[in-house]
Amino acid sequence: MIRAGLVGFGLAGRVFHAPLISSVEGLELTAVMERSTNHAAERYPRITTFRTLEAMLEDSSLDLFVVATPSGSHFEVARQLLEAGKNVIVDKPLAVRSVEIAELGKLAAMKGVLLAPFHNRRWDGDFLTVQRVLREGSLGRLVHFESCFDRWAPGAARKPWKDDPTGGGLLLDLGTHLADQALMLFGKPLAVSAEVGRERDGEGANDAFTLRLRYEGLRVVLSATCLSSLQRPRFHLRGTKGNYWKHGEDPQEAALGKVARITDSAWGQESADHWGLLKVDIDGGKVTRPVPHVPGDYRLYYAGIRDAMQFKAVPPVTLLDAWRTARLLEWALESSDQCREIACNWSEGQQ
Repeated sequence: MIRAGLVGFGLAGRVFHAPLISSVEGLELTAVMERSTNHAAERYPRITTFRTLEAMLEDSSLDLFVVATPSGSHFEVARQLLEAGKNVIVDKPLAVRSVEIAELGKLAAMKGVLLAPFHNRRWDGDFLTVQRVLREGSLGRLVHFESCFDRWAPGAARKPWKDDPTGGGLLLDLGTHLADQALMLFGKPLAVSAEVGRERDGEGANDAFTLRLRYEGLRVVLSATCLSSLQRPRFHLRGTKGNYWKHGEDPQEAALGKVARITDSAWGQESADHWGLLKVDIDGGKVTRPVPHVPGDYRLYYAGIRDAMQFKAVPPVTLLDAWRTARLLEWALESSDQCREIACNWSEGQQ
């Protein structure tokens, strides 16, 4: 049994990590760090609550630490854990700069411990369905891929730290997921152009972005905003033989907010009226059909971590994945600041 300690019990810790850890065979949530409240113990009565990271580090029974603190603190918290020789998972973004990710990677290698980024949306059902659509080849040659995360949140952020520019804003929050998915599907782009800024009233971190990734014969557009009361498709794919559209988001996040542990045998499934639509040319005629949803399952991430810690598999997401994602988002910021396309020079010896 791998005994896990969760550092932080805000949205990430409460909605994602605690229920997922508690739902994977071979993992046990045994400790949570909360500085002043006892919300975790109310949901998980058998855990131990620590008030400081230093006190938590004194518990030698913990095999794995999961960092779910505000984004701007990830680097320092992870570094402290790694220096103590602990296995560590860090919620996205692993750090706000690619050089920090490289530094943490070197420290983990020196200590001989696991360090893994939490890029859970690789296991979104809508993303898994898109992968299947691409494998089947019904769209012909893909020419345009668009992936959007739209929100309607015109007021100030509910969590003040989310408006702190040192945490990277929406670009490092949702942008990390979108960029990681694009890199999984298409590999490293040749260049990126972007607009990253703030659309809501008042000062604070960026809350909207559009990235255009250039590949040979393919344009990939990634975007998110907090001012979209009418949401665009989550995915829009155009090919030489047809299009695929998918509205709505994976249902797992909403469901996780209501449970302490996953027990539903139909987890991750989506009703047929929410399936994406494929419209393609077949023998000169246009045919439209719904595409059955591939159920998503974030538990597969933690099952992969368990297997990696037992030396049965490689980690489900690697440090190189996190570094490439962070580097791409840094080029996006550079592009936005300079109002020009930036060539992607993948000098991975820096990682």
